[in-house]
Amino acid sequence: MLLPGYQLLPMVSMRLIPPIVLTAVVAVAAGSSSAEAGCRFLMPLGGSGEPVVSKRIGPDRLLGRTNWNTDFIVDRYFRSYQFFFTSASTERATFPVAAFMRFTDGTSLQVVNKTPTFEPGTGRKFGPFQAVPGKRTNLMNFRVGSSTRPAAVGFSYRISVQGCD
Repeated sequence: MLLPGYQLLPMVSMRLIPPIVLTAVVAVAAGSSSAEAGCRFLMPLGGSGEPVVSKRIGPDRLLGRTNWNTDFIVDRYFRSYQFFFTSASTERATFPVAAFMRFTDGTSLQVVNKTPTFEPGTGRKFGPFQAVPGKRTNLMNFRVGSSTRPAAVGFSYRISVQGCD
């Protein structure tokens, strides 16, 4: 029984929908979740004004600071964060990668601690990582390099971080 004003619609077989149309519909549906997220790149602390940082892994040091850490400024509230890493080396390389959410109260939360191997020009997205309830995030930290992986010294990479609504 139908409600007044409603009519039966003919069933369309999935086999009748051309594959290209089906692919387009699936792609739009899949892309809508990332578009709704409203992500934007965070700017690196002390950077050149570009959201993507290019670096080369430097050696461990007994005195002074290494170039392993890069901080990205969180200037407002985001629901989640994602880190991007791309190898810029011409050879296959294993990179020790760690990422941290830093909070205004001085505490931090490690969200990545991996040592992936990358082919030249390949990369990886880490996350999304949800904001921590009750904490205000002020920096996202990317650390690439480690005294436990000296073979990584000299390899190049690009990193960036996004905050998402």
